[in-house]
Amino acid sequence: MIKHTGLALLTLLVCAEASWAEPLAIVGAKVFDAAGSEPYVATVVIDDGVITSIDKKGRVPKKTKKIDATGLSLLPGFFDLHVHYTPRGEPGTTPQISQAYVAAGVTSVYDFAQAPEAFAPRREWLAGIPGPHVNFAARMSTTNGHGADWSDTNTTKWVNTPYAATEAVKELLPYEPDVIKVFTDGWRYGSGIDNTSMDEPTLTALVAEAHANNLKILTHTVTVERAAIAGRAGVDILAHSMLDADVDQETIDILKASGTAYAGTLAVYEADKPGMPAFAENTPAMENRRTRFATGLRNVKALHDNGVLIALGTDAGMPLTPHGRSTLHEMELMVKAGLTPTEALMAGTSNSAKAIDVIDQRGTIEVGKAADIVLIQGEPWTDISALYNTAYTFVGGELMFGEGAPEPVTDTYMVASKIASPLIANFDGRDTERTNRDTLVVGDPDGGKERSWQVYEVIPEAGKDGVLHLTASLSLREEARAGVVLPLNRGNVQPADASVYEGLQFDIRGDGGDYMLVATTTGGTWSKSLVAGEEWVTVQVPFDSLESPSESEAWTGGDMLDVRFLIKRPGGQDVWMEVDDVRFY
Repeated sequence: MIKHTGLALLTLLVCAEASWAEPLAIVGAKVFDAAGSEPYVATVVIDDGVITSIDKKGRVPKKTKKIDATGLSLLPGFFDLHVHYTPRGEPGTTPQISQAYVAAGVTSVYDFAQAPEAFAPRREWLAGIPGPHVNFAARMSTTNGHGADWSDTNTTKWVNTPYAATEAVKELLPYEPDVIKVFTDGWRYGSGIDNTSMDEPTLTALVAEAHANNLKILTHTVTVERAAIAGRAGVDILAHSMLDADVDQETIDILKASGTAYAGTLAVYEADKPGMPAFAENTPAMENRRTRFATGLRNVKALHDNGVLIALGTDAGMPLTPHGRSTLHEMELMVKAGLTPTEALMAGTSNSAKAIDVIDQRGTIEVGKAADIVLIQGEPWTDISALYNTAYTFVGGELMFGEGAPEPVTDTYMVASKIASPLIANFDGRDTERTNRDTLVVGDPDGGKERSWQVYEVIPEAGKDGVLHLTASLSLREEARAGVVLPLNRGNVQPADASVYEGLQFDIRGDGGDYMLVATTTGGTWSKSLVAGEEWVTVQVPFDSLESPSESEAWTGGDMLDVRFLIKRPGGQDVWMEVDDVRFY
């Protein structure tokens, strides 16, 4: 938490509560409203999470708390329309990611990393963590497209025809996604073999169905040719830069006519960013990266100058693209591209709110808008680097960062749930897609361009009401994988406390080959190899017999996420297994 010695507001906030029970007046700040006005000094009053008055004469209503913000600038909170809450990011755990955003004055983010099953439990968890509004994107791609090359079909829907796209949107609606992210472009930036790309009729049908259900579409689109297709299909926001060539006037006109906005994620593409390995500085790959980044900068400027709405996204969570700071750096890079600081600030606030269609709720400092606001020392519309001087961040009127804000959360996961029944799944008389713990059974095949194809379903079996049956054709690689995951809590968000149990018990049969039981915890994966023939056998696997993910990890059982049954063998084989009555003992 930063200090601001000498500021009058410090003493007024020391005893303040994070949630203001009465109206709050921010007095004397210079206001950048992102609504088109030149910055002005005013008193801004917020009450019940909403901006209720803006008074340039500095009048303060009676019975109102006051913050003397003289010398500070007040701006709408920043948006980041493209982030990934992933373990490989910086930081890599959910509470700390959220706190990094409010420390940077970011009040709305759009997370592209989650499976729909995780939306509800993550919303519940995030509601108790200081952070921004976190909105979730449901993901769609082609069968061999980018985004589908590493994930199961529940995390990323695979669609290749207009009918499939329309039906997939309908399947996602019960999860209440905030937006849909579509991987339309399989180009790998010239650094790898291209994946498949979505054809125009499929994308057009997908957009139409999403719009019919009031869902915005953001796309992974990184070439000029595919940007024109996205524009004609009615895509709302291109969530990456066009990097292969300078954008032509015809494509610009298509994007303008369709109202497609552009969030160039310059922060992820920046070539010479801190942390790049020194050995890569003068390689052909780095030179190609620098060339593509220069193209990205030119295209942001060309689109802006021709009237395409520029919004803000970063792809934060990807390597060397840290959460929070990258959002601010994105605006710096817009200035590097040739936008003015004011234009960059508009991109990070009201433009993004317009692009995602929440401008009636937030994105500007106006009466009636949500009090998603940030106080900054300095004037970033004059010097964009002042963005890093965050003093205070409010989200919905709640103080989330600054003196008097809640203490940072140190836990990295939700508190583990208790296990009321040892039964995990018996596949009898229930929704055949779900376990007895009401979690969705999901696939766990290998990923990549060459991948295993598998089918799993609950089928009747002699002497049993139902069993989980998996059949797979393993990919042609040295070691291939097929498998299923039984989450212990919905979406694998909350761990479960299995510390009172000694191990796992299950019935299994198969083709006589090797199989693997995996217990996933917050600390990694614990595994045990086994063999199963065509006759059913009941197997007990003590937890203390599992192979540890590392020498430093010790089994506690208090943080289990899921149980997996995998087939890992040399590729090219047709394999199968059946599992039943999975439980703790």
